[in-house]
Amino acid sequence: MKTSLNWLKEYVSITESPQELAALLSGIGFNIESVEIPADDAVIDVEVTSNRGDCLSHIGVAREIAAATGRELNLPKVKFEPVKKDINSMVSVEIADAKLCGRYTARIIEGVKVGSSPEWMVKRLEAVGLRSVNNVVDATNYAMMETGQPPHAFDYNKIRDGKIIVRLAKKDEKIVSIDGTNCALQPDMLAITDPTGPIAVAGVMGGLETEVGISTTTILLEEASFNPVVTRKTSRALNLPSEAAYRFGRGVDIEQIDWASQRTAQLIVQVAGGKIVEGVVDVYPAKAEINRMVAMRPARVKKVLGIEIPQQTIFEILRGLCFSPQKPENDKILCTIPTWRNDITREIDLIEEVGRIYGYDKLTLTQKINIEVAPVDRRQQLVARTGGFLNSCGFYESITPGFNTEAIAKLITPNAIDTHLAVRDENSKTANMLRSTLIGSLLEVFSRNVHAGTKNIKLYELASVFAKTAEGKHTENSSLAAVCDADFRIIRGAVEGMIRNLSPSANITFEPTEIFWANTGAKIIVNGNQFGVAGVIKDQILSTLDIKIANVCAAEINFDMVLGLQAEQIKAKPLPKFPSIVRDLSLIVDEPVQWSKIQEVVSTKAPAELETLNFVGIYRGKPIPAGKKSVTLSLCFRDEDGTLKHEIVDGWQKDIVAAITSALGAELRVV
Repeated sequence: MKTSLNWLKEYVSITESPQELAALLSGIGFNIESVEIPADDAVIDVEVTSNRGDCLSHIGVAREIAAATGRELNLPKVKFEPVKKDINSMVSVEIADAKLCGRYTARIIEGVKVGSSPEWMVKRLEAVGLRSVNNVVDATNYAMMETGQPPHAFDYNKIRDGKIIVRLAKKDEKIVSIDGTNCALQPDMLAITDPTGPIAVAGVMGGLETEVGISTTTILLEEASFNPVVTRKTSRALNLPSEAAYRFGRGVDIEQIDWASQRTAQLIVQVAGGKIVEGVVDVYPAKAEINRMVAMRPARVKKVLGIEIPQQTIFEILRGLCFSPQKPENDKILCTIPTWRNDITREIDLIEEVGRIYGYDKLTLTQKINIEVAPVDRRQQLVARTGGFLNSCGFYESITPGFNTEAIAKLITPNAIDTHLAVRDENSKTANMLRSTLIGSLLEVFSRNVHAGTKNIKLYELASVFAKTAEGKHTENSSLAAVCDADFRIIRGAVEGMIRNLSPSANITFEPTEIFWANTGAKIIVNGNQFGVAGVIKDQILSTLDIKIANVCAAEINFDMVLGLQAEQIKAKPLPKFPSIVRDLSLIVDEPVQWSKIQEVVSTKAPAELETLNFVGIYRGKPIPAGKKSVTLSLCFRDEDGTLKHEIVDGWQKDIVAAITSALGAELRVV
C-alpha cells in the first residue's frame, strides 16, 4: 500500500521525517517495503497483511499513526446540497444472494461534466501508482485510496430502466471489461447486471458498455460489499487483477459504506460539477452485528507479554485504537470492537494490539533462554520403532486423507452408509466419510502405484479410524494397516515381527475367520485377545480398483492395543553350542486341513528338543489327488547339552508323522 506523506497529513498531524515515520510504522507491526522522496512529497510503501484490509487506505494508515502517537484523527467532513428528487423512481437494486453481496448502495449525480482532473488530484494518484483517466474515474480512485472502500461509477443513461441486479452469472454470459478484456463469466462468479445482462464483474472491474465517457452527464455511483472469497476466485479465474478486487478480497467495512458513498459523491461533484440527488438506495439484507464485545484480562497481558504495562496505559492504547474500553469488572476490560477491525475476535488479539502499540522494543530481553527438553513419550518411541521395523521389512509409509468415498466404504466394509461418520463439506460431497478402516485408502494408493508400473509394492499407514456407535456417538482409535503384493506369509511375518519387536514374549496366533474384504482371512490373536485381522483381498475388490495382480494381502490391527502390551526388556542369550538337525516333511492332507491343526498335533507329540516348527509352502497339482494338497513343514531339533544323532531324530520324526497321520489322515509324500 503506497501512501503519500502529504495525503496522510490531511488526516493526522505528522512531524516526523519520512524515515522516522517509516520506523514508527515498522515499530507497530507494518513492514516497510520502500521510502521514495519525489519532489514536494514522500511515498512510503507499507506492507499490509491479509487480515488488515482496514489499512489499505490513507485513513487506515493515518488511524494507526494516530493510535501510536496519541494524536487526533481528522476525517473528511462530508457536506453537499442535494437535488430534491425521488431517487427510488430513478434507480432500483435487487440482491439475489445476501451471502455474496452483503450490502449495495446506489446514488445518482446529475449534470456532471467529464474532463481532466485537477493537478492536485492527478499528482496524488500518480504518487500511489494510479494513472489519471478522467475527473469522475479519478474521483472514485481517489476515494478508494482514501477510505479503502472501492466505488464504481456507471453511466446512468446506459443502464436499462435504472435497474441494478446483483446475481451469479449465467452460463455463457460474457462481458468486456473497461480494460478491454473479454471475460467469459462462469456460474460461480458474481455479476452486476441490468435487465439486459452483465454490466460489471462484481468487486473486480466495470464493463466497457456502461463506462463513464466524455458524453456522460449522469452518474450511478455504486458502493457495496462483496464476498471476499468469491471476489478473489473471480479475479484469479479471469486473470483480471484490480485495486478494487485486492480490497474486496480482504474485506471492507460494511457499516461505513454509506459514508464512503457520500464522500465519493462529494469528490465527484468537487472535480466534475453536477448535483447529487437526495437520498440513497441502500439494500442491506442481513445487517451486520455492530457492537462486537471482546474482554481482556490485564493480568493476562503481563503473562503473555512478560512485562508490566500500567493499566492506565492499556486504557489509552485501547482508546487510541477506537476500542472504547470500559472499566474492568471481575478483572476484565470490556472492549467494543469497531466495524473496520474484523481481525479482532479474541482476547489474545487485544493483547497483541496492546503489545505492538506499546512497543515491541520495550519487551524485555535476557542474555540466555532456558529450553526444557521433554523426553519422548512411550507412544512416540513405539511409533518410531514400529515404523523402523516395517521399513526394514520393505514396507513404505503412506499418509492418506482421513476420508473415504462412499464407493470405497461400500467396497471394504459391510456396514450401511448411514452407519458411517461423515462431515458436511461443500467442496467435496463424495470423499466426506470418516474412515472406519485404513485398508480402503491403502488400496487406492496401491492401485495408483500399480498403474505407474511399480513392482513389489509394500505399504503401511498408522492413523486414526472412526466408528459410529448404536447410540449415535463415535469412537476413535489408532490403527495400523498394511498391504502388499506378496504371499500371505510376508504380511503375517511383518505383523508378528512388529509385535514381537515391541513385546518379545507375546503369544501371537492367526485363527481362520470370515472377513468382508477377504477371500480367506484370519483373526490376529495376541495373548488371547483379538488385535486385528489379516487376509487375502477379494478378487472383486481388486477388479473394481483395476488391480491386475493375483495375490494382494492386507492386515489391520488396533495399534492402541499394541501400545497396551507390557513393556519388556530384551534379554540376550548365548549362541547355541551344538548344531541342529533340520528335517523337512511334505504331507499330503485333505484340502480343509488347516496349518493350525498341524501345529497343534506336532506340539502334542514333539520332544523338548524341537526348537522351531516352520511352514514352508503348499503345493496343489499333479501328482497330488484332487481335493488334497501337499503341505511342507520344517522341523528344527537341537539338544543344548550335546550333539544330536540322526538315529534319535529319526525316531522323533517317525512319532510326529504317525501322530499327524492318525489325527488328520495325512500321508507322507515321498519322491
